[in-house]
Amino acid sequence: MLDISNAKTMARTLRTSLSQRSIDLPHSACLELVARQFGFADWNVLSARLEKPEASGRPLVPPKGWFAFGSISDTTHRLGLDPDRPGAALIESITARGHGADLTGLIAVLMQSIKADAFLGQRLRLTAEIRTQDADLATLWMRVDGHERRGLAFDNMMDRKDHGPLNGTAEWTRRAIVLDVAAEAGSLHHGFFLKGYGRAWARSFRIEAVGAEVPVTTIPHRETCDAARLPAGPANLDFCER
Repeated sequence: MLDISNAKTMARTLRTSLSQRSIDLPHSACLELVARQFGFADWNVLSARLEKPEASGRPLVPPKGWFAFGSISDTTHRLGLDPDRPGAALIESITARGHGADLTGLIAVLMQSIKADAFLGQRLRLTAEIRTQDADLATLWMRVDGHERRGLAFDNMMDRKDHGPLNGTAEWTRRAIVLDVAAEAGSLHHGFFLKGYGRAWARSFRIEAVGAEVPVTTIPHRETCDAARLPAGPANLDFCER
Protein backbone atom coordinates (compact mmCIF):
# COMPACT_ATOMS: atom_id res chain seq x y z
CA MET A 1 0.00 0.00 0.00
CA LEU A 2 1.31 3.43 -0.95
CA ASP A 3 2.07 5.73 2.01
CA ILE A 4 4.27 8.70 2.77
CA SER A 5 7.12 6.63 4.24
CA ASN A 6 7.27 4.32 1.22
CA ALA A 7 7.27 7.27 -1.16
CA LYS A 8 10.22 8.83 0.65
CA THR A 9 12.04 5.52 0.58
CA MET A 10 11.46 5.32 -3.17
CA ALA A 11 13.00 8.77 -3.58
CA ARG A 12 16.08 7.79 -1.58
CA THR A 13 16.45 4.59 -3.59
CA LEU A 14 16.11 6.51 -6.83
CA ARG A 15 18.78 9.01 -5.78
CA THR A 16 21.17 6.20 -4.81
CA SER A 17 20.61 4.37 -8.10
CA LEU A 18 21.17 7.51 -10.15
CA SER A 19 24.31 8.35 -8.17
CA GLN A 20 25.74 4.94 -9.00
CA ARG A 21 25.32 5.93 -12.63
CA SER A 22 27.11 9.25 -12.07
CA ILE A 23 23.82 11.17 -12.16
CA ASP A 24 23.62 13.40 -9.11
CA LEU A 25 20.20 14.80 -8.22
CA PRO A 26 19.19 16.46 -4.92
CA HIS A 27 16.73 14.62 -2.72
CA SER A 28 14.04 17.21 -3.45
CA ALA A 29 14.29 16.53 -7.18
CA CYS A 30 13.89 12.80 -6.59
CA LEU A 31 10.80 13.48 -4.48
CA GLU A 32 9.32 15.40 -7.40
CA LEU A 33 10.08 12.53 -9.80
CA VAL A 34 8.36 10.03 -7.51
CA ALA A 35 5.30 12.28 -7.28
CA ARG A 36 5.06 12.47 -11.06
CA GLN A 37 5.41 8.69 -11.36
CA PHE A 38 2.17 8.38 -9.43
CA GLY A 39 0.41 11.05 -11.48
CA PHE A 40 0.58 13.98 -9.06
CA ALA A 41 1.56 17.52 -10.04
CA ASP A 42 4.34 17.78 -7.45
CA TRP A 43 5.59 16.41 -4.13
CA ASN A 44 3.49 18.78 -2.01
CA VAL A 45 0.30 17.43 -3.55
CA LEU A 46 1.41 13.82 -3.07
CA SER A 47 2.50 14.29 0.55
CA ALA A 48 -0.78 16.00 1.46
CA ARG A 49 -2.71 13.14 -0.12
CA LEU A 50 -0.72 10.32 1.48
CA GLU A 51 -0.45 11.72 4.99
CA LYS A 52 -4.21 11.52 5.45
CA PRO A 53 -4.97 8.25 7.28
CA GLU A 54 -7.34 5.97 5.44
CA ALA A 55 -10.86 5.86 6.86
CA SER A 56 -9.96 8.75 9.20
CA GLY A 57 -13.66 9.43 9.70
CA ARG A 58 -14.24 6.04 11.38
CA PRO A 59 -13.43 5.95 15.10
CA LEU A 60 -11.37 3.06 16.42
CA VAL A 61 -12.75 0.71 19.07
CA PRO A 62 -10.87 1.14 22.36
CA PRO A 63 -9.43 -2.04 23.90
CA LYS A 64 -11.36 -3.22 26.96
CA GLY A 65 -9.78 -1.83 30.11
CA TRP A 66 -7.91 0.95 28.28
CA PHE A 67 -8.79 4.62 27.73
CA ALA A 68 -7.60 7.57 25.67
CA PHE A 69 -6.01 10.62 27.24
CA GLY A 70 -4.00 13.66 26.23
CA SER A 71 -4.20 16.91 24.28
CA ILE A 72 -6.41 15.37 21.58
CA SER A 73 -9.87 15.40 20.03
CA ASP A 74 -11.79 13.37 17.48
CA THR A 75 -10.49 15.75 14.80
CA THR A 76 -6.79 15.36 15.67
CA HIS A 77 -6.17 11.66 16.46
CA ARG A 78 -7.67 8.18 16.37
CA LEU A 79 -6.88 5.74 19.18
CA GLY A 80 -7.93 2.11 19.62
CA LEU A 81 -7.63 -1.40 18.24
CA ASP A 82 -6.21 -1.65 14.72
CA PRO A 83 -8.77 -3.63 12.66
CA ASP A 84 -5.99 -4.69 10.28
CA ARG A 85 -3.58 -5.95 12.98
CA PRO A 86 -5.20 -8.25 15.57
CA GLY A 87 -3.61 -7.87 18.98
CA ALA A 88 -2.26 -4.38 18.27
CA ALA A 89 -3.49 -0.95 19.31
CA LEU A 90 -3.04 2.12 17.09
CA ILE A 91 -2.66 5.83 17.68
CA GLU A 92 -2.60 7.97 14.53
CA SER A 93 -2.87 11.62 13.64
CA ILE A 94 -5.76 12.61 11.39
CA THR A 95 -4.61 16.05 10.29
CA ALA A 96 -1.82 16.06 7.70
CA ARG A 97 1.25 18.22 8.23
CA GLY A 98 0.64 21.71 6.91
CA HIS A 99 -3.13 21.15 6.67
CA GLY A 100 -5.61 22.18 9.36
CA ALA A 101 -4.71 22.31 13.04
CA ASP A 102 -1.03 22.11 14.00
CA LEU A 103 -0.48 18.90 15.97
CA THR A 104 3.19 19.54 16.74
CA GLY A 105 3.81 18.74 20.39
CA LEU A 106 0.31 17.36 21.08
CA ILE A 107 0.35 14.03 22.94
CA ALA A 108 -2.21 11.26 22.32
CA VAL A 109 -2.15 8.55 25.00
CA LEU A 110 -3.67 5.08 25.28
CA MET A 111 -3.39 3.92 28.89
CA GLN A 112 -4.52 1.88 31.89
CA SER A 113 -4.73 2.87 35.57
CA ILE A 114 -4.89 0.24 38.33
CA LYS A 115 -4.54 -0.07 42.10
CA ALA A 116 -1.05 -0.79 43.39
CA ASP A 117 -2.14 -3.10 46.25
CA ALA A 118 -1.10 -6.37 44.57
CA PHE A 119 2.37 -5.04 43.69
CA LEU A 120 3.53 -3.27 46.86
CA GLY A 121 7.22 -3.76 47.59
CA GLN A 122 7.92 -5.26 44.17
CA ARG A 123 10.13 -4.15 41.31
CA LEU A 124 8.02 -4.26 38.15
CA ARG A 125 9.08 -4.43 34.53
CA LEU A 126 6.75 -3.24 31.80
CA THR A 127 7.58 -4.55 28.33
CA ALA A 128 5.86 -4.08 24.99
CA GLU A 129 6.61 -3.78 21.29
CA ILE A 130 6.19 -0.50 19.39
CA ARG A 131 5.98 0.12 15.65
CA THR A 132 5.89 3.54 13.96
CA GLN A 133 5.15 5.10 10.59
CA ASP A 134 6.29 8.66 9.83
CA ALA A 135 5.96 9.44 13.56
CA ASP A 136 7.35 12.49 15.32
CA LEU A 137 7.81 10.38 18.46
CA ALA A 138 6.26 7.29 20.07
CA THR A 139 7.11 5.73 23.42
CA LEU A 140 6.04 3.53 26.33
CA TRP A 141 5.52 4.97 29.81
CA MET A 142 4.73 3.85 33.37
CA ARG A 143 4.10 5.73 36.59
CA VAL A 144 3.72 4.81 40.29
CA ASP A 145 1.66 7.19 42.46
CA GLY A 146 1.10 7.46 46.18
CA HIS A 147 -2.23 7.75 48.01
CA GLU A 148 -1.70 11.42 48.85
CA ARG A 149 -1.34 12.66 45.28
CA ARG A 150 2.45 12.35 45.18
CA GLY A 151 4.35 10.80 42.32
CA LEU A 152 6.73 8.06 43.48
CA ALA A 153 8.31 6.74 40.25
CA PHE A 154 7.99 7.49 36.56
CA ASP A 155 9.63 6.75 33.21
CA ASN A 156 8.58 7.58 29.65
CA MET A 157 11.99 6.81 28.10
CA MET A 158 12.27 10.39 26.83
CA ASP A 159 15.63 11.09 28.50
CA ARG A 160 17.36 7.94 27.27
CA LYS A 161 20.30 7.98 24.89
CA ASP A 162 19.70 4.32 23.98
CA HIS A 163 16.60 2.13 23.82
CA GLY A 164 14.34 5.16 23.99
CA PRO A 165 11.39 6.49 21.97
CA LEU A 166 10.95 5.69 18.27
CA ASN A 167 10.93 8.31 15.52
CA GLY A 168 10.09 8.19 11.84
CA THR A 169 9.30 4.72 10.52
CA ALA A 170 10.40 1.62 12.43
CA GLU A 171 9.37 -2.02 12.55
CA TRP A 172 8.30 -3.76 15.77
CA THR A 173 10.78 -2.84 18.50
CA ARG A 174 10.79 -4.13 22.07
CA ARG A 175 11.10 -1.61 24.89
CA ALA A 176 11.11 -2.00 28.69
CA ILE A 177 10.59 0.15 31.78
CA VAL A 178 11.49 -0.93 35.34
CA LEU A 179 10.09 0.84 38.43
CA ASP A 180 9.92 0.11 42.16
CA VAL A 181 6.46 0.03 43.74
CA ALA A 182 6.97 1.52 47.20
CA ALA A 183 4.98 0.38 50.23
CA GLU A 184 3.07 3.67 50.22
CA ALA A 185 2.05 3.38 46.54
CA GLY A 186 -1.62 3.71 45.71
CA SER A 187 -1.87 3.35 41.93
CA LEU A 188 -0.03 2.28 38.78
CA HIS A 189 -0.45 3.80 35.32
CA HIS A 190 1.00 2.59 32.03
CA GLY A 191 0.54 2.75 28.27
CA PHE A 192 2.03 4.29 25.15
CA PHE A 193 1.69 7.62 23.38
CA LEU A 194 2.26 9.40 20.10
CA LYS A 195 3.62 12.93 20.15
CA GLY A 196 2.69 15.07 17.15
CA TYR A 197 2.11 13.51 13.75
CA GLY A 198 2.25 9.99 12.35
CA ARG A 199 1.19 6.53 13.43
CA ALA A 200 2.23 4.37 16.37
CA TRP A 201 1.26 0.79 17.19
CA ALA A 202 1.85 -1.19 20.39
CA ARG A 203 1.32 -4.85 21.23
CA SER A 204 2.33 -7.64 23.64
CA PHE A 205 2.22 -5.61 26.86
CA ARG A 206 3.49 -7.49 29.88
CA ILE A 207 3.98 -6.52 33.52
CA GLU A 208 6.10 -8.79 35.71
CA ALA A 209 8.04 -8.71 38.97
CA VAL A 210 11.83 -8.76 38.61
CA GLY A 211 14.72 -9.11 41.02
CA ALA A 212 16.89 -6.42 42.56
CA GLU A 213 19.62 -7.19 40.02
CA VAL A 214 17.49 -5.52 37.32
CA PRO A 215 18.14 -1.75 37.49
CA VAL A 216 15.25 0.69 37.67
CA THR A 217 14.76 3.27 34.91
CA THR A 218 12.87 5.82 36.99
CA ILE A 219 12.94 9.60 36.51
CA PRO A 220 11.35 12.21 38.84
CA HIS A 221 7.61 12.81 38.49
CA ARG A 222 4.90 14.39 40.63
CA GLU A 223 1.46 13.80 39.10
CA THR A 224 -1.00 11.33 40.68
CA CYS A 225 -4.66 10.29 40.69
CA ASP A 226 -7.27 8.89 43.10
CA ALA A 227 -6.22 5.25 43.69
CA ALA A 228 -9.44 4.26 45.45
CA ARG A 229 -11.41 4.27 42.19
CA LEU A 230 -9.04 2.08 40.19
CA PRO A 231 -9.27 -1.66 39.32
CA ALA A 232 -7.15 -4.10 41.31
CA GLY A 233 -4.95 -5.36 38.45
CA PRO A 234 -4.00 -4.94 34.78
CA ALA A 235 -6.24 -6.40 32.09
CA ASN A 236 -6.36 -7.07 28.35
CA LEU A 237 -2.63 -6.49 27.86
CA ASP A 238 -2.75 -8.32 24.51
CA PHE A 239 -5.66 -6.17 23.24
CA CYS A 240 -7.85 -9.23 22.64
CA GLU A 241 -11.02 -7.82 24.17
CA ARG A 242 -13.09 -4.97 22.80
